[in-house]
Amino acid sequence: MSIRHSDFHERCQDDSTTSWAVGIDLGTTYSCIGVYRGNNVEIISNECGYRTTPSCVAFSDNGILVGYPARNQIARNPSNTIFAAKSLVGRKFTDTLLQEALHLKQYPFKVINSEGKPVIHVQDRGETKEFTPEEILSMILVKMKGIAESYLGHIVTEAVVTVPANFNNMQRQATKDAAVIAGLDVIRIIDEPTAASIAYNAGLKVTGKPELNILVFDCGGGTTNASLVVIDNITIDVKATGGDNNLGGQDFDNRLVNHFMQEFKGKFRKDLSTNPRALCRLRIACERAKRVLSSCTQTTFEIESIYDGIDFCTTISRTHFEALCEDLFIKALDPIQKVLSASNTHKSDIDEIVLVGCSTRIPRIVQLVSDFFNGKDPKRSMNPEEAIAYGATVHAAMLRHHPEGPNDHLLLDVVPFSLGIDYPPGIMNVVVMRHSSLPLKRSTMISTSAHNQTSLFISVYEGDRSRTVENMLLGAFEFPGIQPAPKGVPEIEVTFDMISRDIIHVSVRDMGTGKSKDVTISSDNPRIRPSWDESDCMMSGIEEY
Repeated sequence: MSIRHSDFHERCQDDSTTSWAVGIDLGTTYSCIGVYRGNNVEIISNECGYRTTPSCVAFSDNGILVGYPARNQIARNPSNTIFAAKSLVGRKFTDTLLQEALHLKQYPFKVINSEGKPVIHVQDRGETKEFTPEEILSMILVKMKGIAESYLGHIVTEAVVTVPANFNNMQRQATKDAAVIAGLDVIRIIDEPTAASIAYNAGLKVTGKPELNILVFDCGGGTTNASLVVIDNITIDVKATGGDNNLGGQDFDNRLVNHFMQEFKGKFRKDLSTNPRALCRLRIACERAKRVLSSCTQTTFEIESIYDGIDFCTTISRTHFEALCEDLFIKALDPIQKVLSASNTHKSDIDEIVLVGCSTRIPRIVQLVSDFFNGKDPKRSMNPEEAIAYGATVHAAMLRHHPEGPNDHLLLDVVPFSLGIDYPPGIMNVVVMRHSSLPLKRSTMISTSAHNQTSLFISVYEGDRSRTVENMLLGAFEFPGIQPAPKGVPEIEVTFDMISRDIIHVSVRDMGTGKSKDVTISSDNPRIRPSWDESDCMMSGIEEY
């Protein structure tokens, strides 16, 4: 049972205690929240007693359900139960992988095109409604916020929220938008592997080495990430980061689902893909079987009356499961190779390998990582489902100078994608290279492309493609007042100055006249934020549960 926000305001009117800052791992399949209290990180259990909560939202006759109540009724209400909204956030509807997922019917709910963006179409208490992925994520964040408030007895207003290492600016901003709708002030967005390295550093004992090269491998429900981090007792220096936003535990589930669909079709001449409810029941059974195979070599499951009154009973071994997913397991190692190459680091220079994310419980993945590092055993001392929330919580306590908080750590981050300008037109002129360390200051020289041109239009892009049309536009502005001259003669300096990923200070200077213009491009500028009235209605709808 959730508690209304108004109840908290009434309970806290005479309470001088300040609001709490929490750490939230907003996962594709499961989410986790922690708070720093009593000189320790506490991962908070939900109303069911579990320390992770399904990232699942359902629209039922009784209102909006979030977490386990939503997940538990997915087979009865597949078209109105939303999962994996994180995989939709910040994407275009025409995204190739999104279209492939829709073609393969991986979502039992309806995803439609609204002005080029994916929107989820549901029936809510007899009324047709549409929600953006950001709004679905906000409902999950309201749930997580409520879990913390129920536990603490105080209002939670601030949070450090984690995202996959390969999330671009639009996806990060969409995550912030979801938090704002949920009534949370995001102190900072940090990468999931970076959060795991903070958690590892928090429990690190003093070693003989002044620095340790840590390779964090995060294989979760929907994404796979890796980061190379150099840590000591004070500094956490991210050297390179990367990942695959379209590879995780759900893909392993899909392999099992497709396998058993074919098995069922071969036995009974029936196609389960035509029945969303049957497909959801099979998917739940496959996820459960995958988890069992992490500790057992074989498992059997039976689904009663799955289709046309037919009972489906089958068995699968761990060896068979590994064979079905072997190419995906191997592909999951790609981010490791990429971050090592980007940082010019040899695998023999890695001191520790840290595994986080629910999919790192799969024995074959652990074995492949160990084999990649020539038999070096990965560290598995942290709970893989809780490590990211743990690190986010430590970072939140440090940023808010918690009186009982951890020792300060200096987090040095990198730019995940190249940044540049559209010059010459249509071409990505890279100003800041991918994996450049922050803070930074970089410049490039440009000029006019026409005789007597008196202004330039500066467009700032993020991405690693050579053509700007294939990258993401972050912002644009005009630089006027250039003295008339033959084309190519004026010398215009464009400088990017960055302290954090979220804010780019762009300065343009005419070297001949000294005229200059400064512009700040910030991901804090709202793009898709609904009105507060809509936000209040949304939170009220969840509180009805």
